[in-house]
Amino acid sequence: MSETHLMRASSLLLVVLTLAGVSACSTPLAPPSITKVLTPYKFDKVQGNVVTREQVDALKPGMAKSQVRDILGTPLLASVFHADRWDFVFTLNRQGVEPQSRHFAVYFKGDVLDHFDAADLPREAEFVASLKSIKELGKLPAMDATPESLQAFAPAAAPAATSAVLPTGVVASYPPLEPRKP
Repeated sequence: MSETHLMRASSLLLVVLTLAGVSACSTPLAPPSITKVLTPYKFDKVQGNVVTREQVDALKPGMAKSQVRDILGTPLLASVFHADRWDFVFTLNRQGVEPQSRHFAVYFKGDVLDHFDAADLPREAEFVASLKSIKELGKLPAMDATPESLQAFAPAAAPAATSAVLPTGVVASYPPLEPRKP
């Protein structure tokens, strides 16, 4: 076989292998049922401040900004252009659950609370219940243990403490970490 025939054969083989490799990329690697079950984990994205109905119930017109901050926390948005308004925005994105988004605005006159917009805020218990993502495992087994069964796990008796003898001139306590003030 001549050298040109060998070059053509190797080129043809390279083209065939390349086409076979490219065509393999378009075929599904696994049945659709497995790809639906095996999905990548998407972590929960929680952003902003959670404001609950109990917090809003504690707000009273005439409160100082510091008191409002103590109840609601630091606002997510405090605009220079709207110095008399604080915006509390909350979003929660979880895999397989409809995203939650809430907006709560507090309005001030000077440094005193004037009014606020509280529409559709959940109670704290409702919000915590909406976060539960662990599936119910059913009824848990009874956790009964008799004193006899617990004896198997009792720690061994500790050896008797030996008294350490300190050399003369060694102080048994440490000096204070900070200097004492007069």
